[in-house]
Amino acid sequence: MSDLGPVDRDFFADHVAPHLGADRTDVSLDPHHGGDFGVLDVDGRAVVTSTGPLVVLPALGFERAARFAFHTLVSDAAVSGLPPTHLGVEFTLPPETTDEQFETVWTAFDAASRDLGVSVVTGHTGRYEGCAYPMVGSGTVIGVGDTADVVRPDGARVGDRIVVTKGPAVGATGLLSRLAAPRLGDALDETTVDAASDRLREASVVRDALTVATGPVSAMHAAGAGGVFGGLAEMAAAAGARFEVTTDPIPVRPGVSEVCAAVGIDPWTSFGAGALLVTVAPAEVDAVLAALDGAGIPAAEAGTVVSGSGLAVDDTETAHPGTDPLWAVLADGE
Repeated sequence: MSDLGPVDRDFFADHVAPHLGADRTDVSLDPHHGGDFGVLDVDGRAVVTSTGPLVVLPALGFERAARFAFHTLVSDAAVSGLPPTHLGVEFTLPPETTDEQFETVWTAFDAASRDLGVSVVTGHTGRYEGCAYPMVGSGTVIGVGDTADVVRPDGARVGDRIVVTKGPAVGATGLLSRLAAPRLGDALDETTVDAASDRLREASVVRDALTVATGPVSAMHAAGAGGVFGGLAEMAAAAGARFEVTTDPIPVRPGVSEVCAAVGIDPWTSFGAGALLVTVAPAEVDAVLAALDGAGIPAAEAGTVVSGSGLAVDDTETAHPGTDPLWAVLADGE
């Protein structure tokens, strides 16, 4: 198991995948390493479900932290192509959390849910000894829709083109602009740090996924731990294909390069929340890029799906990075 962050592929294969409970025929997409969601077939309708940790970072301010937590949860379900519809959320809060702080968090969750048409259907809330920020619970998101509208994470086909939105380390940069402010202030000018802080608002792929889901995309994946390179490697493995990618056309958002350099991490392998990875048939690439451009989402065609396995970046064989370098920076309190 990785020291920090999600488990690696080998650990998942050895310790998680063999023990998934009952073998039910209504599970049409079961858990796999790097997967964003699962799918149930219920009376001919698709029920998409994703579960993730509830990450609330008080240093962001409780309202901003809550919106970040909400979109981190919802993004995994949104890449199914179905709009998120329902939410179950558990808060296991540290004893020092005040009623006013929780009210701020929950009001932000309510507002974000209403914006997307998501209804909260179940949950749990309490204060407990031994609990600490930022990991203060978990959430399960559900999307309900037509089976034909589900975009499977393993759907990439040989010949497809690869599209990447927003680029590397959007989530990492947004978090570091707030959580490593003293260190950045010593290394970067105020204008650059301000630009980097805007990335926090972009650390969601919900709009990206719902924008392209109505088109003929074959697969989608949200970059997370391990960054854009990690997400591409996971996507290639899920499809049983090889991804060949060039980084030059991929957008790099303002502040990303500077912030990552200041703390000594590789933006391409760092927490990539905000980047949507999409595969699409060659004839449909222009339509997908036009839809994203119309929604104000920067994106570019970055590569091709070919026969084989693994990931090649700029003609170099590239393995999944394993542990995300952001975790070590945050653990050091920098």
